[in-house]
Amino acid sequence: MERISAGPHHTAYKIGGLTVTSLRDGYVDMPVRRLRQPGDKPFGDDLPPQVPLFDGALRLSVNAFAIDDGHEITLIDTGSSNAWLPTMGLLPQALSEAQIAVDRIRNVAFTHTHLDHIHGLILPDGRDGFPQLSRLLVPRAELDMFRSEARLSRFHDRAQPLDPGQRLSANIETIATPGHEIGHTCFRVTSRGETLLVWGDLMHVPSLQFDRPEVAWEFDADQEQARATRLRILALAADNAYFVAGAHLDSPGVGRISRTETGFRFEPL
Repeated sequence: MERISAGPHHTAYKIGGLTVTSLRDGYVDMPVRRLRQPGDKPFGDDLPPQVPLFDGALRLSVNAFAIDDGHEITLIDTGSSNAWLPTMGLLPQALSEAQIAVDRIRNVAFTHTHLDHIHGLILPDGRDGFPQLSRLLVPRAELDMFRSEARLSRFHDRAQPLDPGQRLSANIETIATPGHEIGHTCFRVTSRGETLLVWGDLMHVPSLQFDRPEVAWEFDADQEQARATRLRILALAADNAYFVAGAHLDSPGVGRISRTETGFRFEPL
């Protein structure tokens, strides 16, 4: 896997016969108390010094990923558009910078249905973000959650269920990774002997959670399950030399994982 282009809001890579592009939707600053130690205990003054803070807050990148097989493009997650903070909603600029025509994006699949992953279906002016969209895939366990989003009402009936082990194409299959949300899903992208895991919100604060994967996030639907899932997928990636791509890994959020004596280490590509 090698980098082939980059800019302020995108980085594109070649993996086998595919092009995978990291698209920066922006960032969100969150309070330190969102991090939870076992027992649902928030961090305070005991936050390790290697965790950077911005005006006392944790800064999380928000990334989406486009997979181009030369025929059509599958977009995994869509960012937040104008549904949340003004520091987000940069996906259209990222697509333009990467020279990805939105008309080529025919498939959109969600890792889960939190607002920073789904609202990019609609542009701030109300137009469809992807006018040639033919397949919209939502984890089956979260279909009702998706259909509760009034702003996305015109997409409710278009959503198709996404199941564990499902193949989206010859190169993309799903892996169940529940915990952060009930239907949270990882996408395994494989081409010519190389594999990339696009893992959504498996991790929120990489400066801490690779070394201490037991640390959870306040908004995990099930913190214990999220911890178990994180350990399982970290081991899968490290032991098989998979590349990984994370929604909240520091942009562009792509790299490899290795084991350490106490946890894991992330090596940006």
